Amino acid sequence: MTLTGRTALLAALGVLVVGLLLPSWTGILLVQGILAIGVVVDLLLAGPVRSLAFERSGDTTLRLGEPGRVTLTVRNSSERHVTGLLRDAWPPSAGSPSRRHALDIPPGERRRVTTDLLPTRRGDRRAHRVTVRSFGPLGLAGRQGSHEVPWTVRVLPAFPSRRLLPSKLERLRELDGRSAVLTRGRGTEFDSLREYVPGDDVRSIDWRATARNQNVVVRTWRPERDRHIIVVLDTGRTSAARIGDAPRLDAAMDAALLLTAVAARAGDRVDFLAHDRRVRADVRGTSRTEVLPAFVQAMATLEPELVESNAQHLVAEIIRRAKRRSLVVLLTGLDAEAVREGLLPVLPQLTTRHEVVVAAVADPALAEMARARGTAEAVFGAAAAERERTERRSTAAELRRHGVTVVDAPPGDLASQLTDTYLSLKLAGRL
Repeated sequence: MTLTGRTALLAALGVLVVGLLLPSWTGILLVQGILAIGVVVDLLLAGPVRSLAFERSGDTTLRLGEPGRVTLTVRNSSERHVTGLLRDAWPPSAGSPSRRHALDIPPGERRRVTTDLLPTRRGDRRAHRVTVRSFGPLGLAGRQGSHEVPWTVRVLPAFPSRRLLPSKLERLRELDGRSAVLTRGRGTEFDSLREYVPGDDVRSIDWRATARNQNVVVRTWRPERDRHIIVVLDTGRTSAARIGDAPRLDAAMDAALLLTAVAARAGDRVDFLAHDRRVRADVRGTSRTEVLPAFVQAMATLEPELVESNAQHLVAEIIRRAKRRSLVVLLTGLDAEAVREGLLPVLPQLTTRHEVVVAAVADPALAEMARARGTAEAVFGAAAAERERTERRSTAAELRRHGVTVVDAPPGDLASQLTDTYLSLKLAGRL
C-alpha cells in the first residue's frame, strides 16, 4: 500500500476543521473516519499490480557515450483499469535520467514505455526492477508492487580513434605498393620482378634475371604478411590512474583497437591478452574479419584491478602462447618502480624471442604543471611534475637499452603513434 500527497493534504485540512469547527474527540474521530474510508475505497478500487505481465526489448549493446533505448511492454491481464506510475530502475552509470512513466492500461490491453540510456561506464549494465503504483479513483492511496524483469545492456569501449582508420589504411596501402602514389614497400617478402627505372635501389637488382633478359631487372618487395601479434593489456593498479575523465585503461584499449584493425587488414594474426596477477581476458585464433568484434567484447567488462601486476607470470603466459617470433605490444605504465622491479628482470626472456613494443599513456597535465610559475605552490608543483617526467624518460631509455621500442604519448595521440610504430616495424621487416 502507498499513500499520496493528496492524503497528507486532506489530513492537514482535517486538523484545521477539528481545531476551528469541532474541537473534540468526536471531531477527530469523524475526520479520521472519513479519511480512512476514502483510503479503503481507493485500495479496493485500484487496479492490481501483481498480475501485470512485463516484456523487454531494445538495445543489448551500446558504445560508451552513445544513446540507446530499452522498451518495456506492460500487459494488464486483470479486469480492472490500472492507472498510476511505473519506475524502471537502472544503475546510475546507465545514464537514464527519466525513469518514471505514467501508466494508464485498460483491462486486457498493453502499453509500452521507453527508457532512454546514455551509459557513462563500460561493462554490463543490468536493469534492477520494475515498480508499479496503481492508484484508486480518489487519488488517496494505491497498491504498489515490484517485478524482476531482467535485461542487460553491454557497454562497449568508445573507440574514438576509429576516425583515424582511413588514413592508417591508406598508409598501409602505400607500403603494400597498391596506392595511386606508386610507391613500394621494402619488406622482407618477395613480390615481383620488373624492369629497372632510374631511381631504383641498385641493391634490388636481380642479376640472374638480368642475365636472362636484355634489360636490367629489379626485385620488388612487399611488407610482411601473416605475422603474429600479441596485444597485451596490463589491468593492474597503474591502469586505474585517471587521465582527464577516464582511467588510463580506456586510452590503452582505444590504442589496442586501432592497432588491431590495421594489423588485421594488413593480413597479420592478432591475439589479445589482459593480465594483472592472472589472466582477465584472452582472445586467440580468431579470423581476421572477426578479430575486432572479439576484442571489443573481451574489453567491455574489463576494469582496473588495484593490485601489483605479476610480470613473471605475464611473460610466461606470452611465451606459452607465442611459439615462434612475434610482435608483443605491451600496454602498461612507465612508473619507474613498477618497471624496474617487475618488468626489467624478466624482459630479456621476451626480447630474445620476440620484438617488443611498450606503449604507455602519458598525462598531459604534467606538461601543464611543469610550465606553471607565479606562486610558490605553482613552482613546487612544476618541480614535482618535471621530476616525474624525468623519471618517465629515464625508464623509457632503460627499456630501449634492452631492445624495446617505447611509445609514450597522451591519450589523444597514443593510438596514432602506436599504429605508426607498427607500420614502421612492418616496413623495416622486423616482425
